Amino acid sequence: MLGTIIYILGLVLAIMAVLDILKKPISPVGKLICCILVLITSWIGLAVYYLYAKDHLVEWFK
Repeated sequence: MLGTIIYILGLVLAIMAVLDILKKPISPVGKLICCILVLITSWIGLAVYYLYAKDHLVEWFK
């Protein structure tokens, strides 16, 4: 039961992160790279995205 809740929470956060990345004004290749990295790295990728990378994506992928 707890594992299912954690899985669903991770899935929802990953979808929210991908949608947020797709809204950013960066190149399509940058969007693709970021989305793949967030989805492949699971919880670590989500943590890095929400805690650090979210505010720096635009300057990284100008």
